[in-house]
Amino acid sequence: MAPALRTLDQRCGADALLVLLPGAYMTPEHYAERFFPTVAQRRLRLDLLAVDPGVDAVASGDAIPAIVDGILRPARAAYARLWLGGISLGGLTALCLNADHPGLIDGLCLIAPYPGSRLTTNAIARAGGLARWQPTADQLADPEFRLWQWLKAPPAGLPAYVGHGRADRFAEGMAQIAERFPAAARDLVDGDHDWPAWQRLWENFLDRGHFPA
Repeated sequence: MAPALRTLDQRCGADALLVLLPGAYMTPEHYAERFFPTVAQRRLRLDLLAVDPGVDAVASGDAIPAIVDGILRPARAAYARLWLGGISLGGLTALCLNADHPGLIDGLCLIAPYPGSRLTTNAIARAGGLARWQPTADQLADPEFRLWQWLKAPPAGLPAYVGHGRADRFAEGMAQIAERFPAAARDLVDGDHDWPAWQRLWENFLDRGHFPA
């Protein structure tokens, strides 16, 4: 049985929903306190839903089926536009989910997306980079490798935002993710892997005009 999902939301009757997945040790309350007010202040026509699948569910792989069946499929039927995003591990989870369920969402908001374990990124680097890497069958059993396989050729028309801080300790891998998307989708700000940088990136994302007031 899929694990129960705890959520917090902010809705204004918009036709667009952004589902936000948490980073490690992050809760929906972090989004409610730091991200939700920015949308309300701008009076954007955007509903928000922050999800807490639980660290154990993310680690076991149970989180993605629970999010798909419990959150995204019902939202797909209720909203004209459905976006998915997250910070750090939440960004990685969003990418993994999208790679395994292409066409389910209409856009990605990736704030400082964690690029995956060193086992994954080092294997791709040893192969000579993403363009030269050819995944084995064993690798494709791993969602992180499937994510990087998807990043070889993301759909050209998929709206996306990918941003991170210049001093982020995972900046190299994050830049490699960002480079798979058009230049207009990328963002770079001063800061580290922390809330001040993430808040600036969130505000920049909202100012991109994906969701009108």
